Amino acid sequence: MTIRLLAKLEDFRLLPFFVVISMAIGIAIGKALSISDFALTPPIDAIKAIVGGTFVLSAPNAISLGVPVGLFAMMYPAMTNVRLGEVGDAFRSPRQLGVVLLFNYLVAPFLMLGLANVFVSDPELHTGLVLYGLAPCIAMVIIFTFLARGNTPMALVFVALNSVAQMLLIPVYARLLIGNVSFDVSVVAESVVLYLGLPLLLGVLTRMAVTRRGGDEAMERLKPGLSALSILGLLFTLIVMFSLKGDLILQRPGIVLEMAIPMTLFFAIMFFVVLFIGSRLRFPYRDAVAVAFNSTGRDFEIAIAIAITAFSPTVALATVVGPLIEVPVMLGLAWAAMRLSGRWFVEPVAASAGPEVVTAP
Repeated sequence: MTIRLLAKLEDFRLLPFFVVISMAIGIAIGKALSISDFALTPPIDAIKAIVGGTFVLSAPNAISLGVPVGLFAMMYPAMTNVRLGEVGDAFRSPRQLGVVLLFNYLVAPFLMLGLANVFVSDPELHTGLVLYGLAPCIAMVIIFTFLARGNTPMALVFVALNSVAQMLLIPVYARLLIGNVSFDVSVVAESVVLYLGLPLLLGVLTRMAVTRRGGDEAMERLKPGLSALSILGLLFTLIVMFSLKGDLILQRPGIVLEMAIPMTLFFAIMFFVVLFIGSRLRFPYRDAVAVAFNSTGRDFEIAIAIAITAFSPTVALATVVGPLIEVPVMLGLAWAAMRLSGRWFVEPVAASAGPEVVTAP
């Protein structure tokens, strides 16, 4: 019974159904609690407050702590697949890295700016959307690469390089595209440690401990449970994020729609263009997927942190709405990539060496 349930969780044909249910549950919780107008403590600040004994327990603050919990549950299983030797191989992939850097820093910010200019009339929502497009993702692209059976170690390397580049380039791009912005760049470093470093460390240690005792076969036996944990983490994160703004979504659905159109176009254009370029450059499917997701995903944690500390509540709202749109769209892109693998790549996904995605019988 448990095995069949795990299989259903991993079945991409059923995953959209679970995603919609999770979003509905989150909206219902948000509607019942009416917490969207509360001044939320950013998760990293909340963790610091807990350690320092100054945390103020409230419904929205408690729910917001679910974001790092959910992201850890998503990331940790993918990190157990990382072999340190494969990470070294990924560093020796200059063409793949070149595509990621080109699209992340010379295309993505300006594409998001152009879409904001076309589709968003409210100046503060416009600022929030542009801010959302500045920083490449440092966490969730790894799980989407994992779900699409891409090269997880390569995605990890690109995420690590992006996390360093962000600290240097976000202030430059913010000044260039938004104007005079003042924020503490340490939030980038803190996010890297919380959302990337911790699950990576525990994932690598888990793999070392399991393989030392039972070899790779023991690790394979753990994969169904770990994959299910990753999906459960994703669904839990969706419930948390939608609950934080559930009442607002019902009261002002126009804001979500106004943000959804340019953001969906951004993710689709970036992903399919980069994936196609990867196929023309004869990247293996697994590499091309890692490159495409690392070029497409945006760092909503950083965008929200900057918006809360440096801008108005409306700008912060725009960045909070962002992941509500990004996560379902990126799931759709993971499914689309696997469907396109047989058309665009010599080695289709079914023959790739990526993690198995179990389908229900």
